[in-house]
Amino acid sequence: MLILSRKTGQSISIGRDITIKILLIEGDRVQIGITAPRNMKVLRTELYEEIVDENRQAVNISDNALIEKNF
Repeated sequence: MLILSRKTGQSISIGRDITIKILLIEGDRVQIGITAPRNMKVLRTELYEEIVDENRQAVNISDNALIEKNF
């Protein structure tokens, strides 16, 4: 893991296409802006994990439905 210190207005570049800019620091909260290509999804980790979990549940439901119907 790379650990950096940044101040308001400073940014971090990831490759050529992604920039993360520190917009505001207020107490224990940091507001950031992310510039990335439109075709790249940028999600909060907790939302990403929720989507992955829902996908796993959907696959399990499909598998169980097939087993119950003796396919």
